[in-house]
Amino acid sequence: MNEEILEAEESAAAFTEGQANPSRRILVVEDESTIRQVSTTVLIRYGYHADAAEDGAAGWEALQARRYDLLITDNNMPKLSGIDLIKMLRAEDMALPVIMATGVAPTHELDRNPKLNIAAILLKPFTTGELLETVRKTLRVNGGAQEQIEPGSEWRSQLPDNY
Repeated sequence: MNEEILEAEESAAAFTEGQANPSRRILVVEDESTIRQVSTTVLIRYGYHADAAEDGAAGWEALQARRYDLLITDNNMPKLSGIDLIKMLRAEDMALPVIMATGVAPTHELDRNPKLNIAAILLKPFTTGELLETVRKTLRVNGGAQEQIEPGSEWRSQLPDNY
C-alpha cells in the first residue's frame, strides 16, 4: 500500500510541477481514514488548505463553522451519507461545488435530484493525480464558492461508458 501511495504522489508531483495553486480551502469528508489522510496530505502538499471530517455529520459541523471553496465527499458513511450532506448544503442555499469521491456513484439518486448539482464524480480507487486534476478543473470551472452552480452538471459524462 505504501508503495502505491508513493507512486501516486510521484504521479501527482509530475502533474502539478510548475503549477501554482491558489490558496483555496477544501473540506474532505471521508470515513475511510487512509483515503481521508492521503487526500488531505496531498492537497496540502500542493498548496491547498484542506480540512478533514470522518463522516457526514462531522462534515456538516465543519461547513457551519468555516467557509470552504470546495467539498469532496464520500457517499456511504455512518451518521450522514454524502447525498444527505449535499441535500443539507443545498437546502441552506450554499453554492459550494462538490466532488463526490465514491466507490459506487449514486446515479439513481442524482438523477432524481438534479438540484444537488454535483460538479464531479471521482470513482474509487483513484490516484492522487486524478484527485488533483479533478480538484483543479472543478475550482477552475466553478470559480470556488462564489459562483452559482447550474443544475444538471455533467457529472454523468465522467463515469465509464459501461457504468
